[in-house]
Amino acid sequence: LEKQNITGNISYDPENHQLMVKIRQEKVDKIAEYIPEQKIDSGPEKGKVLVLGWGSTFGAIKSAVTEIQGKGHAVSHAHLRHMRPFPRNLGEMLKNFETILIPEINNGQLIKIIRDVYFVDAKGYNKIMGVPITKTELVEEIKKYI
Repeated sequence: LEKQNITGNISYDPENHQLMVKIRQEKVDKIAEYIPEQKIDSGPEKGKVLVLGWGSTFGAIKSAVTEIQGKGHAVSHAHLRHMRPFPRNLGEMLKNFETILIPEINNGQLIKIIRDVYFVDAKGYNKIMGVPITKTELVEEIKKYI
């Protein structure tokens, strides 16, 4: 069941359904032209490690990256604020780092999408215990890649 292209009438036609799915995807993709480009929240624009996060991991990532930077390591942090679609410059940003570390409080939903969309060998740190990731845990994980 789908609306018919142009008229909006109900349509059961499979070809029309395929067309309408593609039209909706194009609309979503076009949103990337209107959202801000992704920025590095802290650290260099290129380097060895980028810790990429979204949502509630912000505080732990910021604290851990700040501690690592304080010890003289050039680690960067970027936090996603738009995910569907991703900012148009995200792929280029990811290419500027040897390792992309994605801490998540789930089974790795974001890392799967990042790997699929951008073909990068991102590394995950997943905690599925119902409690937040701590700064200490994250510092230890980041140290593995510096």
